[in-house]
Amino acid sequence: MFKFYRGLKPICFEHSRVPAVLSKIVPLDIKAISLGIFVFCKDYMDERVKRHETIHFFQQLELLIVLHWVLYLLFWIVGMVKYRDFETAYFQNPLEQEAFENDSAELYIQKRTPYAWVKYVKHL
Repeated sequence: MFKFYRGLKPICFEHSRVPAVLSKIVPLDIKAISLGIFVFCKDYMDERVKRHETIHFFQQLELLIVLHWVLYLLFWIVGMVKYRDFETAYFQNPLEQEAFENDSAELYIQKRTPYAWVKYVKHL
């Protein structure tokens, strides 16, 4: 199964209003967001943003999209209880940690192992 989706890429939309609308709901300046097979970016997507959102795309595929968002919310709630700060809870989310730690590595997407985000759970 994992070899099947290795060649897939998200469908990207630059200059989208979706991040701006979502930024009004949560207290973060959302520049880009991966929602299922789609990535919406407020402005132009440089390679680092593409890699970051593609990592989230693969996380969502391996967690069948819905479970990804359930875990994302659960990790955020745990972070809010632990850190009592929205931004810290966001950055300590294991799904975000994998993406932020590896979005500058040009070959990470090709070498990424399924469920690579799991190793970041211990840091939550």
